[in-house]
Amino acid sequence: MTLVRWDPFRDAAALQARMNRVFYGQAGSEDLSGRWAPAVDIYESPGALFLKAELPDVKREDIHITVENGLLTLSGERKADSEVRQEQYHRVERSYGPFSRSFSLPTSVDGSNASAEYKNGVLTVRLPRREDAKPKRIDIQTAA
Repeated sequence: MTLVRWDPFRDAAALQARMNRVFYGQAGSEDLSGRWAPAVDIYESPGALFLKAELPDVKREDIHITVENGLLTLSGERKADSEVRQEQYHRVERSYGPFSRSFSLPTSVDGSNASAEYKNGVLTVRLPRREDAKPKRIDIQTAA
């Protein structure tokens, strides 16, 4: 049997880390209910809005994307490896189970024409801009 030295601050540090996740909402971590949320980057180009989500070890068929009433919802599940029994683990830091994240879409985005690509554990969702929302150049006529 291995003796482990007692550290009175270890539990306080774990509690502090969980409280930070609650108040600062660190993506890519668990919340207090044990659910996890993938880390997401959102950026734009002149013609579209992009969302990139880190979903390593999640199968494509376990990922669901919906766009409804100006809300993009990314949900799914990361399943634990069934080949490894619980008692074989020494440490488990990755989160497993269902996840869900929702994002409000700006009115300039055409959610009905969204497309998605899943490559190397990264999901990329492309949301094109509406034609009427794209900037248009207006020529100035000279008065005679």
